[in-house]
Amino acid sequence: MGTTHRGLRADLLVIGFGKGGKTVAATMGGLGKRVVLVERSARMYGGTCPNVGCVPTKALVHHSRKRRPEDVPQEWYERSVGEVQALTKQFRGDNYDGLNGMDTVSVITGTAAFTDPHTVRVETADGPLTITAETILINTGSEPIVLDIPGLRTSQYTVTSTELIDSTILPERLVIIGGGYLGLEFASIYGQFGSEVTVLEAAPKVFGLVDDDVAAVAESILVEEGIGIVTGAAVTEIRDGETSATVVYETDGRRHTLEADAVLAATGRAPATRDLALDAAGVRTNERGAVEVDEHLRTSRPHIFALGDVNGGPQFTYISLDDSRIVLDQLLGEGKRSTDDRVAIPHTVFITPPLATVGLTERQARAAGHRVRIASQPVAEIVAMPRAYIVEDTRGVMKFVLDAETDEILGAALLSVDAQEIVNTVALAMRHGIRAAELRNAVYTHPTSTEAFNDVLATIVRSDT
Repeated sequence: MGTTHRGLRADLLVIGFGKGGKTVAATMGGLGKRVVLVERSARMYGGTCPNVGCVPTKALVHHSRKRRPEDVPQEWYERSVGEVQALTKQFRGDNYDGLNGMDTVSVITGTAAFTDPHTVRVETADGPLTITAETILINTGSEPIVLDIPGLRTSQYTVTSTELIDSTILPERLVIIGGGYLGLEFASIYGQFGSEVTVLEAAPKVFGLVDDDVAAVAESILVEEGIGIVTGAAVTEIRDGETSATVVYETDGRRHTLEADAVLAATGRAPATRDLALDAAGVRTNERGAVEVDEHLRTSRPHIFALGDVNGGPQFTYISLDDSRIVLDQLLGEGKRSTDDRVAIPHTVFITPPLATVGLTERQARAAGHRVRIASQPVAEIVAMPRAYIVEDTRGVMKFVLDAETDEILGAALLSVDAQEIVNTVALAMRHGIRAAELRNAVYTHPTSTEAFNDVLATIVRSDT
């Protein structure tokens, strides 16, 4: 790799081991390019998803649902966390070996900061290292936001999502500040493990990104499972006691308190750019600290790209993967692929059953001027969905928003067993202009969840025609 006096020269430098960056690194390394990937933590090889995000949290969803009434909550939780940690350790090692084992790729563990537009200084356990590269990818991801609420940042009981899933102690009483998708997902997980969970959300309602009818069903599922949800709640103070924290909050001008063994700060994530010394490279950021990029993910320095959460886009692993395709098209292809190409991108919150959405809500479709038809049905009433009965979970609802004139699928909200999978079929149909009638009349294997389309899309509950 051309090592001289603790210095490296590379064709490509990737800062951060996230999905987008490691994908570009592997591709370029496979083509014989000299690649250096810098990751500040040996516990983050592979990025957020396999270490502290998608993989461990969804594994905990799985383990929490396997607990039987006779299983002791603390013992089951400790065992589950141990199994999940073993899984993430395996993924971490596979990610490291997969890249560092390539002849032209080196993985360096240390903290990187720019010294000029083509050079970074990396502080490693063996001392500083200078890396110079023709092309640089910033792929440092995001980090939890802990709001400046009195006592929250200093409380010994405050945890981030990363810290909570790393602990083998199941909190008997868990208070979650923030009722966004992260907070609600953790509420569902820890409620099933046996914690007494209360979610404090400042907004007037939870599940605010879906229509009210779907949100009501989703919230009722959590409440029926014992999750406490308080909306319009302004947390004003966290006070530490000897064995627990007191969470002080207000609703409608009234003061309330909760005792908690752990307080989860689930109020979003911010791009991780603070320690990169981006000014030295001439790379601009916005008011949120996100790296500014164009539709091809180039920063204010054309040879520097930003991929994944750090560029302020949607914070999903699959978006970071698509970022890698855009960058590779710039480096190796025709340079035409861009973020503007993204259509019908699905999202899922992994409560149980999962809530998956794609496209427009009914509210958004009407605001955009569409005349709409609404096809909606509770899962328990979908005759053509025996899969829900087989797995003994008929909770939820499926809702489609259709254009009344063209039969175009404008959007869908699927709160059901297997929703995280079947939403991809809907998204694919939307991208390729497949109309609702085609989806309704298609032949699906049986018994599956996808065949629910046969029933739901034949059930028009509201129409502007």
